[in-house]
Order: sequence, then C-alpha cells, then structure tokens
Amino acid sequence: MTLERRVFIDHLTLVVADFERSLAFYEAALEPLGVNVIDLGPAGVSIGPEDAEDLGLRRADDAAGQPQSGPAHVAFLAANREQVDQFHAAALAAGGTDNGAPGLRPQYHAGYYGAYVLDPDGNNVEVVCHNR
Repeated sequence: MTLERRVFIDHLTLVVADFERSLAFYEAALEPLGVNVIDLGPAGVSIGPEDAEDLGLRRADDAAGQPQSGPAHVAFLAANREQVDQFHAAALAAGGTDNGAPGLRPQYHAGYYGAYVLDPDGNNVEVVCHNR
C-alpha cells in the first residue's frame, strides 16, 4: 500500500529558555535526518532539510526585540491566498485575536502571503501560501 502524504504544517517555532542547550539537543537529535541549521541572528535559528526551515528555535529573551507571540508558533500551509484569507476570518469568528492581517510578507520571500492569529492560549497560529 502506498500512502500519499499531503503537507499540512509548514513550520513550527518553539520559544526556548536555554537557547544553547536546546540548539545542541536538536542538532544532535535531528542530525540522522540530515537537517541544516540556518542562523537567524540574535532571534534564533531555523532547522530543516535543505531548502526548508521547518523548525524554528527562538530565544525566550529575544535579543532582537521582536514581539513575543505565545509559547509556540505553528504555520499551516495553504494552497492559495484565498484559503489564507478564509482562515483569518474563520479564526477571528471563532474567538482568535488578530496578530497580523492577510498579506504579503516580502521580508521572508517575494510570494510569502500569510495571516496570523493568537489562539485562546496565546499561541501564534499562521496560515501561509508560498506562491512565488
């Protein structure tokens, strides 16, 4: 039996208290999977296979001064921009708090279109479309 897998989670970011310890742990634990570590500067790193940034580690004391948005950040993958817009509206209607209206985020790449909401526990939930 062949299983076809559809990508659902685009990336996940964890806020960690001891950045160096967590980075050493994930580098060692994920090394057998052939992952790369991408330095993001003072805010943290991204970890994933080549050409991917699936897992982010972010310093709890984020020296970059970026806003903290919950203990975790998860981004779900959308097939198109309309799904991003629909997610944002549905999440707000379900009690989420706006944390970034749907729109282009060129700081990530030219076609990055995403929206952000905080869930009831303060976790940052994103839906992103990567149509370039």
